[in-house]
Amino acid sequence: MWPGRGGGRDVRAFLLQLRSELKKLFARRRTYIGYGAFIVLELVVLWVFHLDKPREEMARILKSNGLEVDHYYSSLTVTYWMIILSMGVLGGIYLALVSGDIVAKESEDGNLRMVLARPVSRLRVLLLKYLSVLIYTLTFVWFVGASGYVVSSFALGWDGGLFVWNYDFKVFSVFPGFSAGIGRLILATLLLSVSMCTLSSIGFAFSCLRIKPAAASILALSVLFVDWVLQMLPFMAPYREHLLTFRMSNWIYVLEQNVSWAKLAESYTFLFGLNLTLFVLGWMAFQVRDFKT
Repeated sequence: MWPGRGGGRDVRAFLLQLRSELKKLFARRRTYIGYGAFIVLELVVLWVFHLDKPREEMARILKSNGLEVDHYYSSLTVTYWMIILSMGVLGGIYLALVSGDIVAKESEDGNLRMVLARPVSRLRVLLLKYLSVLIYTLTFVWFVGASGYVVSSFALGWDGGLFVWNYDFKVFSVFPGFSAGIGRLILATLLLSVSMCTLSSIGFAFSCLRIKPAAASILALSVLFVDWVLQMLPFMAPYREHLLTFRMSNWIYVLEQNVSWAKLAESYTFLFGLNLTLFVLGWMAFQVRDFKT
C-alpha cells in the first residue's frame, strides 16, 4: 500500500459521510421553516420602510447628518436593518431548533442505536453532526443576507450608499460608493454567520444530553435570552464586554469606518474557544450515555 493512501481513503469516506449527514439534515421539513419565515419577515420589514412615518424618520436622521436621502435610503441600508432586526431573535429561534434537534431527535427515534452498532466511534458520529449543523448555520445566515438584498433591491434599486447607525455599539459609518458598501455588508454577514455558530454550538451541546429535542432547543434559547437580558440591565454595563451576546454582536464593528481588527480578533478568538469547549462537553456527555437500554 502506498504511504498516505489509507489516510486519503479515510478522508474521502469522511466527506461522503458528511454529505450523507447534510442530505439527512436538509431532508427534514423543519429545516426549511426558517427560510420561509425570513422571506415573509423581509417583505414585512420592506413594507414598514415604505410607510410614511419610518421614511420620514429615516430622512430626518440622514438630513441631520448632512446626507443625501435618495442616495442613502437604499437597498444596502435597508438590508443592514433587515439583518440587525431579524437575526438576533428570529434567527436564534430557528438555529436553536435545528441544532437542538440534530442529536436528540435521532436518539429519540432510536436511529443512534443502529448507527453505533457499526464499527464507528462516537466522536466521529458527533463530529459529522456538529460540522453539518455549522454548515447549516453559515448558509442560513448567508441566505438571509442575500435574500434581504434581493428583496430590497427590487423595491429600491440595486445601487446607492450604505448608512450604518448603531447606538448601543457606538457605530456610525457612511459608505458613499456601492462597491465599498456592499463589500462591507458581505463581510459583516460572514462574521455574523460565524457569531451565530456559537448559538448552534450551545444547542448542539444540549442535544447531546439525554433530553427531548424541544428541551434542548428551549435551553439553548434560554441561555441566549438570559444573557441578552443581563446585557440590557443598566447596572451590568461595566460587565457587558464579558457577556456572550455582546461578543456575538461584535460583527457590527466591521462596519466601522476604520475597522479595529484587534478588537474583532479578540472577540472571535473567545467565541472559537467557547465553541470548542461546548463541543468537548457535548462529546463527554454523549460518550457516557447508554444506548442499549
